[in-house]
Amino acid sequence: MTLQRVTDAMMVQSSLASMQSNLSQLAATQQQLSSGRKLNVPSDSPTDTTSAMRLRSSIADTQQYSRNAQDGDAWLGQADTALTSANDQLMRAQDLALQGANLGATSSASLNALAAEVDQIKAGMIDAANTSYLGRPVFGGITSGAKAYDDTGAYIGSPGVVNRTIAPGSTLRVDTDGQAAFGPAGNSVFDHLTALSTALRSGDQAGISASISALSADHDQISAAQTDVGTRQTRIEAADQTAQDKLLSLQTSLTSVENVDLPKTIMNLQMQQTAYQASLAATSRVMQQSLLDYLK
Repeated sequence: MTLQRVTDAMMVQSSLASMQSNLSQLAATQQQLSSGRKLNVPSDSPTDTTSAMRLRSSIADTQQYSRNAQDGDAWLGQADTALTSANDQLMRAQDLALQGANLGATSSASLNALAAEVDQIKAGMIDAANTSYLGRPVFGGITSGAKAYDDTGAYIGSPGVVNRTIAPGSTLRVDTDGQAAFGPAGNSVFDHLTALSTALRSGDQAGISASISALSADHDQISAAQTDVGTRQTRIEAADQTAQDKLLSLQTSLTSVENVDLPKTIMNLQMQQTAYQASLAATSRVMQQSLLDYLK
């Protein structure tokens, strides 16, 4: 058997190397405690660094989906509010039409007063149809203008669809087709209100009766549009909640990858401090020898 000679220099070198290793581990643990992170540089753990990068990318994507859903929810919320207002005003216009039909042609002053209120209702409904979100009319399609309707009730928007991506591979329309909600040119609720106002001023009972039927159909049309908005809003709110739940899970995973377990790290620090103190003591005993020790 060949025995390897162990010299004092080898013992000193081994002790110093061990002490340096303990000191490096102690410094690394102290850095983790001071920063609260396990990954301060990629070399701390290439595998965990790769996982953290993937998690951060997923978090960024999920946050964008959530923002898209919230933006779409705001669009749909504005549309719902506008349609509610339009329906309320339309019901008032129907009441006025019924009053005009009951008055007959005997009270022109009263009919003119009813017509004046109908004109105000039309103006209010045009305002509702021009409801906007962040400067874009929610019933205006893809128009770059600030309004979907002019002051007469004519559609001036640009037909098109405004979509938002709310999940991977999933988009949802967030605008509302103004002509589908309020009717096409020549047969819109605004045209019917104009016809009612004219019929009231002239005492045209046949015109008033026709307006009552037209406004009833308008009410059904606006209600259908509002139902569609509500259905899409429910879906987009669910998508946002899903994104929020996923975001919480991803952030929890990222925390476990990047951040230290405080109690465990403190315990490791205490153990490393003990090991370092022991290596200091051992090294000091090895390095106490001098030439006099060999002259005894």
